[in-house]
Amino acid sequence: MVASNTPHRPEGPHQELVEALQELHRAAGRPSFRKVSTLIQEYDDRLSAASHESVRKAVNGIRVPSWETVHDIVVVLAERCSLPRDAESEVARFLPLWRAIHEGESGALKSFQELLNSGWGGEDGKWTPELLMGALLNPFTAIEIHPSLAAPHEPIVSEDEWVRLMVMQIEQQGAEHMLRLLLHMLKGDYVGAEQGSPYGYSNPDREAMEANAAFRYGCQEIVRRLGREPNLLAESIRAMRADETMDRDDRAEILQSESDLSLMREVMIVTPDTWNEVSEETHHMVFGYLIRRIGPPGPLGLPDAERFPIVWRVPEPSAE
Repeated sequence: MVASNTPHRPEGPHQELVEALQELHRAAGRPSFRKVSTLIQEYDDRLSAASHESVRKAVNGIRVPSWETVHDIVVVLAERCSLPRDAESEVARFLPLWRAIHEGESGALKSFQELLNSGWGGEDGKWTPELLMGALLNPFTAIEIHPSLAAPHEPIVSEDEWVRLMVMQIEQQGAEHMLRLLLHMLKGDYVGAEQGSPYGYSNPDREAMEANAAFRYGCQEIVRRLGREPNLLAESIRAMRADETMDRDDRAEILQSESDLSLMREVMIVTPDTWNEVSEETHHMVFGYLIRRIGPPGPLGLPDAERFPIVWRVPEPSAE
């Protein structure tokens, strides 16, 4: 029996890895395999001592190389390209190619940690396997998520705790049951929904409590600015009148309040010294004149300035 002289040609995922290695080798100026081996050994102590034969067999597809060999070839060749490539990005590109040889299509996908580190891909306008997977797995593609679940809120368990709970439930009741239950909840049928409790656990009075907290903080900032800027109220009233984007109902409410002459007399004498002497209606009136928008509230625990961002009708002058 005569042995064939035809060299072995890699197939499937192995071929894709070899083609990528050969492209990188060409972009680096086709250094000899012995040179590549020398570069690996001289790079630093973190790289292996891959021989020139290991490099040759990897680049020519004669044998499936170890990941250490692929990693080290990629690191030294990336820096020798005519337009140097980022070694970390190239290593991240080659790892799924190498994994696919051993794990099939699932190996070509990024792990969760790799997604956190490098994203879904697609920055070049091309669809990556991860990008397609992420689009299809997003519940948004299958259902209309209930608005009450899409608003900012304070979690009561950590992400890790939630994942552990889901894993336990999947083990006990099966993946299909839990996935259908998850979609059902995302559509708005969750614990507490019938009582109008957002997210199934929040205090239904929380929205009112946060609105009061935002109002108190806004009043505190108004007093501070009035003490520094004597003409602020008049300038804010002019800015409000000129604001064509102002909500019609808000404008109508302001105009109705302006018809109360006793209220307007209090408004026009407001200073930091008289603030606690005037009525709450006056506080609301001045609030509407000076503040265009406040919030939505950020997470609990943040400083008020970050939790209740204010958009003033007259921007605050920068401190000198």
